[in-house]
Amino acid sequence: MAVTIEELYRNYGILADAKPEDLGQHKYAYQVILDGVKGGPKEKRLAAQFIPKFFSSFPELADAAINAQLDLCEDEDVSIRRQAIKELPRFAAGENIVRVADILTQLLQTDDSAEFSQVNTALVSIFKMDAKATLRGLFSQILQGEDIVRERAIKFLSIKLKTLPEDTMTKEVEDYVFTETKKVLEDVTGEEFVLLMRILMALKGLQTVNGRQQLVELVVEQAFLEQALNPADPDTVDRLLQCTRQALPLFSKNVHSSRFVTYFCDHVLPNLSTLTSPVAELDIQQEVLKLLAEMSLFCGDMEKVEANLLMLFEKLLEFMPLPPEAEGENGENTMSEEPKLQFSYVECLLFSFHQLGKKLPDFLIDKINAERLKDFKIRLQYFARGLQVYIRQLRVALQGKTGDALKTDENKIKVVALKITNNINVLIKDLFHNPPSYKSTVTLSWRPVQKAEASDKTLLSPPLPRRNARQIYNPPSGKYSAAIGNFTNGEGGTWGCKGRVYYWKLSKLTSK
Repeated sequence: MAVTIEELYRNYGILADAKPEDLGQHKYAYQVILDGVKGGPKEKRLAAQFIPKFFSSFPELADAAINAQLDLCEDEDVSIRRQAIKELPRFAAGENIVRVADILTQLLQTDDSAEFSQVNTALVSIFKMDAKATLRGLFSQILQGEDIVRERAIKFLSIKLKTLPEDTMTKEVEDYVFTETKKVLEDVTGEEFVLLMRILMALKGLQTVNGRQQLVELVVEQAFLEQALNPADPDTVDRLLQCTRQALPLFSKNVHSSRFVTYFCDHVLPNLSTLTSPVAELDIQQEVLKLLAEMSLFCGDMEKVEANLLMLFEKLLEFMPLPPEAEGENGENTMSEEPKLQFSYVECLLFSFHQLGKKLPDFLIDKINAERLKDFKIRLQYFARGLQVYIRQLRVALQGKTGDALKTDENKIKVVALKITNNINVLIKDLFHNPPSYKSTVTLSWRPVQKAEASDKTLLSPPLPRRNARQIYNPPSGKYSAAIGNFTNGEGGTWGCKGRVYYWKLSKLTSK
């Protein structure tokens, strides 16, 4: 026979009136309350509140009490479930914390937003009681639970761990997180990998140089840098991109990117044109070149610096065309179609070459024969001539524009384009020194400008010429300067800045 509301209140009264030392004598009364979970909605709601209140007084009924509360957490009535979940942390004492954490982790699979919030709140509250025991319950489900539970448990940790106070996230707790996360990383999806790295990067103990180096080693394992790249497999390409993006913020003057840079030069650049993008709208070539450029800043000692520089040199030749021939043998005009100058690609490649060139400054002199070096300088000069025209036109277009005027889509494009061309211009000038110089410093066009660098005003204004300034090339005249000025995408529309590839056919700026 089902327990009634009256019986629940009467037995609750017996327990509430008993002295603490005498509570154990009223086991029958507590059993009646446990039986309340078999009643109707009202009886269940009362049971959800009464069971945890006297739970600690009846250790011999602990399993039965937790199971009864768990039944209520799975009830069809959402209001009963929420009440039962709200009270679950009251069962979290001693050895029961791991079990409660395990139960709450499984309850993360709910699709009810209010209930999901309740589970999150309950998990955070038991974290503050015993963080390590709570983590044991969470990682148990991450490693062995259903996919949706695993996914949501990882997301929970990635969001909540960094918000917990230092007295909760002790060194012992952080070490446990690191150890268990390494187990999870043995078999992860791309999204899980990103979230798990976010968890590890937030750990205070891994903010040191040694800690960041440990994280880089984890990423190296995930990136499979000891294996050749299959450019036709989008999953393989995606894995490399994801790993590189996670490693990038870890690199510094003390934590080096040499292995990643060498892998890109050995396996990625030779296959650049055949890489299969994991995302349809992603320009995979630009993405790869941007990652390489950013990593090149933090190269340490490198065994294959000459081979890496040679690969970058070869790629620069691909993207820096020779000038078209203007006349045929009989003097007739045989101007071929103007080649595209792919600014975005060239900025990345030149920057990477410039960074690695610092490690072998005589590369262009000692390792490249005179004929090839001459060819390279012709390409550089042709590219530089186009740059001069374009930079001048952009400065005119942006002259006097400040504040909101620079925030329009069209002007954002022009500002980014000016950064790109200014960067290329500076790097080309260095390479035209005799011997080539690698002393100039530029900030990649997509990176935030540092305070010490030029403001918009100085960026848009040409620098004053220095006395006896060395003139490397002459600015173009005639058809080049007359043809520029139409800054569109070739379709009369405007573009956003993010992820654009800028190229120029000397007659107009375009982007894709």
